[in-house]
Amino acid sequence: MQEKTVTYQELAGQAQKTEKHQIVLAIADGKIRELFQTAKEGEEISFLTTADRIGHDTWVRSAVMLLMKAASDVAGSLQKGKLKVEFSIGRGLYCSPRDGQKVDSTFIDQVRERMRELAAQKIPFVKMTKTTDDAIALFESQGMADKVQLFRYRRASCINVYELDGYYDYNYGYMVPDTGYIDCFDLFPYQDGLMLLLPERRDPEQLPVFEERKKLFKALEDSTRWGEKLGITTVGDLNDKICGGDLAELILVQEAMQESRIGRIAEDIAGRKGVKFVMIAGPSSSGKTTFSHRLSVQLRAHGLRPYPLALDNYFVDREHTPKDENGNYDFECIEAMDLDLFHSDMKKLLAGEEIPIPTFNFKQGRKEYKGKKLKLNAGDVLVAEGIHALNPLMTEGLSDDSKFKIYISALTQINIDDHNRIPTTDGRLIRRIVRDARTRGNDARETIAMWPSVRRGEEKYIFPYQEEADVMFNSALIYELSVIKQYAEPLLFSVPKDCDEYYEAKRLLKFLDYFLGMEVTNIPMNSILREFVGGGCFDV
Repeated sequence: MQEKTVTYQELAGQAQKTEKHQIVLAIADGKIRELFQTAKEGEEISFLTTADRIGHDTWVRSAVMLLMKAASDVAGSLQKGKLKVEFSIGRGLYCSPRDGQKVDSTFIDQVRERMRELAAQKIPFVKMTKTTDDAIALFESQGMADKVQLFRYRRASCINVYELDGYYDYNYGYMVPDTGYIDCFDLFPYQDGLMLLLPERRDPEQLPVFEERKKLFKALEDSTRWGEKLGITTVGDLNDKICGGDLAELILVQEAMQESRIGRIAEDIAGRKGVKFVMIAGPSSSGKTTFSHRLSVQLRAHGLRPYPLALDNYFVDREHTPKDENGNYDFECIEAMDLDLFHSDMKKLLAGEEIPIPTFNFKQGRKEYKGKKLKLNAGDVLVAEGIHALNPLMTEGLSDDSKFKIYISALTQINIDDHNRIPTTDGRLIRRIVRDARTRGNDARETIAMWPSVRRGEEKYIFPYQEEADVMFNSALIYELSVIKQYAEPLLFSVPKDCDEYYEAKRLLKFLDYFLGMEVTNIPMNSILREFVGGGCFDV
């Protein structure tokens, strides 16, 4: 008599009664398992839902494959229905048509309806393991050159491919069992493509309101087009460049592009009469400090005298720092800043008075005055950087004419392939892991553990004000992950298997494995990348 097998999906059906959100993955004896897999007797099993980061990523990944299948069905062929997932913006995923195809509202309406039809049919996502050669042949037959190019650099002998009703794709991570799980989405025209709107992790059963961010979209689109001009839009393109030995020129061109952009920003500042405060904001590991130094150099070249100021020096003393819902100090909130003192100092500077500049002692948790003073004369500008620099409360009382506002972020310019994007947060997290280990003595586990709190702070206190900026600057370098992987991988391998951060470390290792490595030798000393890997000419 054959022993009855039970899938994790069947077990999840029982567990779902006590879960608030949809179960999408299992953890069996510490290993993540897709729900269609067979459970083994005696395993210790728990589940991940759409409210967990790994679970939510799985759900989004599956929704994207459903979109690609539906688009090919409506278009009548894989080639005509080709879409590329460009980037995330306004709580949605922006997708553009490929190979000169056009999309209109009628096409998008038909694709949305087809997605709903496929979801109602609960068609399984079928996982199959193919040799790398067979996978390459399969995707060649489907005209997916981006995947063919990517797989040429895969070290593994086998590749996991997913099939959905005759449509094949490669996905960077796990998938849900069937299309019935994808029950909450919207699709609508946006710019020259379409927007796929999906629930957020914090409220995975509810569609969010789309938030149009025109300046950010322009910055992301410009970055993508620069990648196209360099001939690098995917990891496969970058790996080809590395193998071709064109690295020195690639580095020089990209660094020159950034320097040219910084020069134009400095020229704009110099051309505006009355600007005394340059306010620079951006999320963690966006390269604010190095950018402020490079901008200061360019401002000097345009006849101005810049004075750098870290807004972190205006923290309130530790005993006055607000606490979050868990009773921990909330250093990310605007109330953690001594706004009264900052406003008073800035008004005095604007009036031509001299002020003492505080230095915050992070070990003691209080401001100190070490004799540093500042007075702004004609041609002097204060270059202030910090996470709250664009918050109107930070510069309340200062005239708009006296302020020039800059938002900086690391907006990734390449994707793994056309359907698997690289989140900008992944690039910043890897930057921070390397920098924290080098400058703060934090291991990768510590940095990964604090990252969710950092991200919550960004969502609440930084991103809402990015459209307030006069200009946006992209600090990402198209080649940086190939350089930084040598520094990040040993740190990630050191994360123990028996901790919560292990799964994230493992995911990042798998991600970095797509990239061929590059030496740091040719990276200029003033590069933003030097802020993280070291060896730069600025004191950061």
